[in-house]
Amino acid sequence: MALETVRVKLTIAYDGRAYSGWQIQKTGLGVQQRVEEAFGKVFSAPVRIHSSSRTDAGVHALGMVAHADLDAGLFRMSPSKLALALNAHLPQDIRIVSARRCSGRFHARFDAERKQYRYLVWNHAAHNPLLRELCWHIPQKLNVSVMRQCAPLFLGKRDFKSFAGTRPYEMDSTVRTLFRCDVRKQGSLLTFIIEGDGFLYKMCRGIVGTLVQVGQGKILPEAVPGMLASRDRRSGGMSAPAQGLILWKVRYPSTAAESSGSAFEKEGAAPPVEEAAQKTRTS
Repeated sequence: MALETVRVKLTIAYDGRAYSGWQIQKTGLGVQQRVEEAFGKVFSAPVRIHSSSRTDAGVHALGMVAHADLDAGLFRMSPSKLALALNAHLPQDIRIVSARRCSGRFHARFDAERKQYRYLVWNHAAHNPLLRELCWHIPQKLNVSVMRQCAPLFLGKRDFKSFAGTRPYEMDSTVRTLFRCDVRKQGSLLTFIIEGDGFLYKMCRGIVGTLVQVGQGKILPEAVPGMLASRDRRSGGMSAPAQGLILWKVRYPSTAAESSGSAFEKEGAAPPVEEAAQKTRTS
């Protein structure tokens, strides 16, 4: 007879610097491994978690979503206490932001409609020491106006092969749909907001790197459509480094689950990187 289970939806935040990505790795340490180990300590039994996304080595998250099926006979605590119990067994660079019961039909990956990534750039001659591990430092002044004019060229249903990292195997499809591609400026802090129905390996970093080169005057905005059409990574711009990229939120249809994102957004407070930018803003 099948055991009765309870499905739990988790929102997870982590600093990705110490990890080889989200997924369990053959070599290196994945964030998923640490979370599953914490479950094992809480329930004295192995628990497999299923995530909405796979972030790469060094990439961070404030709104990673995952689900797990727990033995109903063992799971007798409230979801809020589950989050506390898991956090007690996790390193400080990984935190369960929230946990709640959800429908057994909910799937963190297959029900996701949109995913939003944000990339942080510190554009000032002197790097901000408070953000040195979370931002890509570009000391030369960038033309933000031109970058903003160029960003909409990435919107819509397009083949993004020219902006994705290479894999040792052929993808079924390299077509994705972007709903948002914005460049926000707050003092010296630039935030690139990219939202789509899915992302290829290093795709966000390829788009950001290209936009930065547009801001540097190294690439003309009118070259971007040709890059997309070429379907050749060699024609695209550079790939931005991993440390500035954050999986910010995952959106779900209301029938499946509510959107999950940064706990700072839900509480109406500015994320810590934006607070730091405000404190160090220069005229």
